[in-house]
Amino acid sequence: MSAGDLVSRSLSRIRALMSGSAARVRAPSERDIERIRQQLQECAESRGGEVSTRQRAARLAETYLRLNDEGRHAFLRMIALEFGPDPARVAKAHRAYQAAIGSDRQWDAEAELRAAMRSQRLRILTQFNAIPQGVKFLVDLRADLLRYLADDPLLKPLDRELEARLTAWFDVGFLELHRITWQSPAALLEKLVQYEAVHEIRSWEDLKNRLDSDRRCYAFFHPRMPLEPLIFVQVALVDELADDVQKLLDIEAPLADASRANTAIFYSITSTQEGLRGVSFGNFLLKRVVDDLQRDFPRLKVFSTLSPIPGLVRWAARNPAECARILASADWKRLAAAGLEGPESPRMRALLEGASDWVEDKALARALREPLTRLAAYYLLDAKREDKPADAVARFHLGNGARVERLNWLADTSDKGLAQSWGMMVNYLYDPDRIDANVEAFAAQGRIDAAAAVRRQARS
Repeated sequence: MSAGDLVSRSLSRIRALMSGSAARVRAPSERDIERIRQQLQECAESRGGEVSTRQRAARLAETYLRLNDEGRHAFLRMIALEFGPDPARVAKAHRAYQAAIGSDRQWDAEAELRAAMRSQRLRILTQFNAIPQGVKFLVDLRADLLRYLADDPLLKPLDRELEARLTAWFDVGFLELHRITWQSPAALLEKLVQYEAVHEIRSWEDLKNRLDSDRRCYAFFHPRMPLEPLIFVQVALVDELADDVQKLLDIEAPLADASRANTAIFYSITSTQEGLRGVSFGNFLLKRVVDDLQRDFPRLKVFSTLSPIPGLVRWAARNPAECARILASADWKRLAAAGLEGPESPRMRALLEGASDWVEDKALARALREPLTRLAAYYLLDAKREDKPADAVARFHLGNGARVERLNWLADTSDKGLAQSWGMMVNYLYDPDRIDANVEAFAAQGRIDAAAAVRRQARS
């Protein structure tokens, strides 16, 4: 059997393992650990030619995928701790560089210092990248790494190096924007259903509705992961700013005339690969999609989201004193008349825990609308986490140049919507004339662009 045949067989086994068609085995024995260490050392030393390199990397990837969780953790820990730069070589190169500053040898010494600091970990990662499906393998490997990192900070150097590699390999210049339609491959449509994280796709009819002629779905792909969307956005073409996601998702709603639409509503944006956390390309996706939509639909003038506020109820539950301050005495009187007796009442505690039964109480829902909308405005504009907006979705859109345009009461009455934000959603408006200025102001000063009505709600 030729070396090429051996590589092909290894790659076939990798594909089976990555697709889940082969089960993982037990934790590695001491003998297994020594064999893995030897394989990693050969990989780090780049022994042999190209075929040997690919065969070795394929064999290591297969070994990793067959390990259980404990074994994978040990595998990654070995790479992190045993294959870093050689401290003695780095120290020697640094002394030589310091001595060479200002001389003709300076740039050669700098190159030698860079080479000394280059970790063996990078050689191992780069060899994984060389095999077919190697990019996907590394993305999934980092997803494992991030899970272990919380309890094992010694993995941090490996995570930093892998994140840097993935950032380079997933530079937006390498990514391809494609529209996904009902005619797209079935395997890709199944991925959309699997990955959708904002509004669950409940059936094939639901998916078909989201891909109809008055809708658009776009995704970024990497050439080495052609059926794996990295991030995708779902768009509704309508004639006004949307304030109810149930209407957008209604499969019985009549089909709109997309050619007459003046507003594009981005109602779901989903990043699919946990292993690409920290690798940012969502802002480029939205800009590319706006350009594509403007080309196809010249009547479009408004580009807005209808976004969840996923952290609102959790934040309110953690900050009861802040909530009590924002709700005025007049609010509490109206709420008491509707059956909610003060900030310490059982019903208020249930509300802060995400209870949803209050929606059926029309009087209480009316009494809650103004104070909870005011609370949401304050949360979006003033609540902070490490000097950034506390809400993750807000950080994404504001960092990409959007404006907080409008809060929408009971815009998402699903169990999830009521539990995370009392059913409220927010429109983030992308004004092409203000995006760049907003990005700079938010990055440099933390300044948030918001409509006057939202600012008044936050201040009142």
